[in-house]
Amino acid sequence: MTRVAAVDCGTNSIRLLVADANPETGELVELDRRMTIVRLGQGVDRTGRLAPEALERTFAACREYAEIIKEHGADKLRFVATSASRDAENRDDFVRGVLDILGVEPEVITGDREAEFSFTGATEELKGRDDLAKPYLVVDIGGGSTEFVVGEDHVRAARSVDVGCVRMTERHLVHDGEVSDPPTEEQIAAMRADIEAALDLAEQTVPLREAHTLVGLAGSVTTVSAIAQELPEYDSARIHHSRISRDRVREITEWLLRSTHAERAAVPSMHPGRVDVIGAGALVLLAIMERIGAEEVVVSEHDILDGIAWSVA
Repeated sequence: MTRVAAVDCGTNSIRLLVADANPETGELVELDRRMTIVRLGQGVDRTGRLAPEALERTFAACREYAEIIKEHGADKLRFVATSASRDAENRDDFVRGVLDILGVEPEVITGDREAEFSFTGATEELKGRDDLAKPYLVVDIGGGSTEFVVGEDHVRAARSVDVGCVRMTERHLVHDGEVSDPPTEEQIAAMRADIEAALDLAEQTVPLREAHTLVGLAGSVTTVSAIAQELPEYDSARIHHSRISRDRVREITEWLLRSTHAERAAVPSMHPGRVDVIGAGALVLLAIMERIGAEEVVVSEHDILDGIAWSVA
């Protein structure tokens, strides 16, 4: 066993996994997994820069994670940064801050590399299951981008497109500096058109409709699962490998897009940092399911973070 630490810093959240990994047996024993909403991508789509307050929120989380990594005595650490830091003009400020705190330089990876990590993390433990037909389509709906990966045991095709729950919310659902509560039909239609155009782009590279099993990753998908199950609180064990029908996803998405901030915040399984962006994230998931004709989505709590851990091991 090798004790490893993996950090995934996205547009909306930063996450840590400390685990013991055995590459020979394919066993990954989780010791600590946590997530902090930092909204690193705040305003990036509009300004092209990481906001000072967003950087400070992210560095505060990094300082907390540094203590946890030290406590567990991880032998190796890999820090991967995705969409927001790819897009930002001042990403060198981000790189220097992380290096100072954690002692490693964040790897600002390409969307395609991000997709490979997501696929490995999500499918490693699905091998040998007869109830989930291959090929898989793994979809990772992030804050700034969405990754599409089709493959069997290995990646066959991958594509990252710039639609995510934060980017879509900021681009279409914000009026006079405030998120519409609830959004108008015109705002929803504009957001849907953007998502459909991104799916057209993804299909140029990835054969989305050839997949037999849709696997959904990240906070928008797991939150939809929690709502579908009417969980009294967020419960990873019940969410992991749950299945949600397309009709149920549509029902939840329509409710999220017509609800108020207060109504969404009252959902017991809803993380406070997702209240304003979950409607956009759910709409991305629904549009994908309708595009490929998926009757259900298999929800995975194991994703890019697990893929990063495997790459370290």
